[in-house]
Amino acid sequence: MHVTTPFISNCYGPTVKDNDTMCGIAGIFNRASQSPIDQSLLARMNTVQAHRGPDDDGYHFDAGIGLAHRRLSIIDLSGGHQPIYNETGSVCVVFNGEIYNYAELAEELTALGHQFKTRSDTETIVHAWEQWGADCVKRFRGMFAFAIWDKDHRQLFLARDRLGIKPLFYSLLPSGQLIFGSELKVLVQHPECPREFDPYAVEDYFTLGYIPEPKTIYRGVHKLEPGHTLLIEEGQAPLLPQQYWDVPMDQQLVSGEELESQLIERLREAIKIRLISEVPLGAFLSGGVDSSGVVALMAELQQEPVNTCSIGFDIASFDETRYAQEVADRYHTNHHVKTVSADDFDLIDKLADLYDEPYADSSAMPTYRVCQLARERVTVALSGDGGDELMAGYRRYRWHLKEERIRQMLPLSLRRPLFGALGRAYPKLDWAPRVLRGKTTFQSMSYDWVEGYLNSMSILRQDERQRLYSSAFRRELAGYTSKEVFRHHANNCPTDHPLSQVQYLDMKTYLVGDILTKVDRASMAHGLEVRVPILDHKFVEWAAGIAPESRLQGTEGKAVFKKALTGRLSDDVLYRQKMGFAIPLAQWFRGPLKDRLHRDLLGTTMLDCGLFDPTTLRWLVDSHLSGQRDNSASLWTLLMFQRFLQREAG
Repeated sequence: MHVTTPFISNCYGPTVKDNDTMCGIAGIFNRASQSPIDQSLLARMNTVQAHRGPDDDGYHFDAGIGLAHRRLSIIDLSGGHQPIYNETGSVCVVFNGEIYNYAELAEELTALGHQFKTRSDTETIVHAWEQWGADCVKRFRGMFAFAIWDKDHRQLFLARDRLGIKPLFYSLLPSGQLIFGSELKVLVQHPECPREFDPYAVEDYFTLGYIPEPKTIYRGVHKLEPGHTLLIEEGQAPLLPQQYWDVPMDQQLVSGEELESQLIERLREAIKIRLISEVPLGAFLSGGVDSSGVVALMAELQQEPVNTCSIGFDIASFDETRYAQEVADRYHTNHHVKTVSADDFDLIDKLADLYDEPYADSSAMPTYRVCQLARERVTVALSGDGGDELMAGYRRYRWHLKEERIRQMLPLSLRRPLFGALGRAYPKLDWAPRVLRGKTTFQSMSYDWVEGYLNSMSILRQDERQRLYSSAFRRELAGYTSKEVFRHHANNCPTDHPLSQVQYLDMKTYLVGDILTKVDRASMAHGLEVRVPILDHKFVEWAAGIAPESRLQGTEGKAVFKKALTGRLSDDVLYRQKMGFAIPLAQWFRGPLKDRLHRDLLGTTMLDCGLFDPTTLRWLVDSHLSGQRDNSASLWTLLMFQRFLQREAG
């Protein structure tokens, strides 16, 4: 994508930047030999992600290597076509993302003797690799996934940004080839790409509703994790992915007015560097604290009105548009609203194509619609994603702290039998107020904090998953459960504060696997670039050190964030109960989707795949339709899996 920005330095002369932000990358590398790459195969791999960059493509072929790029042209400036090379042509890059500090880096690299041919932040990556090697990623501020080919050293270097805003998939094939791409659909175009389901990934999906990094649904195909790089050298055994950054939730800052003013100034700076654009730019405005705060600061930073867009629902209990309208009126934005009907379930089949692997966050549907609405008027949109994870906005955090206080009072040896028995005996009261829905809480209290938090996050709890799976599939899992995902990240967590611990887990799992995946696929489907200022890594590094007591004060999540925005947003916006971006699944399944639920979940695709117990499937459907239980989240998760299986079957 091309944008224009004033340079901080004048090393390039004119104040023009050429940049390809919204795009897709792909590649094939023969690790064992320099045999030529099948150019038609790489072209097919690249074409399947044309929606990520419909205007242009580019290729680099050399002995044993092929790189590909798809481009969305925003303005027709020279130098934006990729791949981009160094002075001698020995190093080239394909890049999806944006480097916001490219100007400072270009000035430094020019002083070190590097010669630039373009005004592109993409070229900055090439010269940074020449100068600093794999450590170049530590210098970049932005969102990115890129591949560098170094001809002289016969090395391929893959990298993904710190928070995982941009995706990158790869697989080491039995033939010795490494393939990579921006979406899973790119890799499966290769005839050798593994297509065998990973049973651990299936277990993770039915626990979380998404498949967490580094797994994919296919055994042997991986997501490069956020903050990681991968270096592959011809003739050498592939190195394991290397981590270059992690969320530093191990320090504490002062609280009070100084902290609140620092928060505003640091977030304002993160927003400011994301307002550079020669194309129409706007923001999502849900009416929640995060998006409203971003819009408020955008309005202070630009002279022209902010373009904002919101999605509403024709069911009042799901609709937040009046809060968004309040913010729009206050800041005189060019505001656009689209109301989505409660029967907007035509997207169900499209979601399977969009996400490539099972993905069960039903808010993907309104997210798709809000991206569609935004793209009618802008090409770049800022979002408030990341605020809940970074600033402790989820209600589950305060419930976790309450549970932790009890855990610390009683040893696990006492809690496990006591609360385990209560959890088994207590009925599942989906219809009751949270305080009376004790089954999940009792179960969580019988675990340590890691397994307890996983239990509270699970769509299907461990006991429910065990009943759902067939005996054959349980044997295939061989004792594996998704607690190993959370346990892995908990072991790497740099803090022992219970709030910071679960925020860290969310940023390593839910944020990247669910939220950022949802936004990337929905926005790319419409040719929309989404920028995420709250996830600017410098802002994250600073905000992660805010004292936990300032993030969650009593029952008030995002406390310091809300105090900092006082005066810019009303108390109605700041302190109302969080709604989320939900759709009326329970009503759908008892109404217009009733027949489809029977047909799809109790049809041959699900009953014959060998993964599920037929009796449990029927019980989940029937007990929901009778009104006995609310199984809507579980049923949606199963329905999305059924759509994936049907898509796989062709």
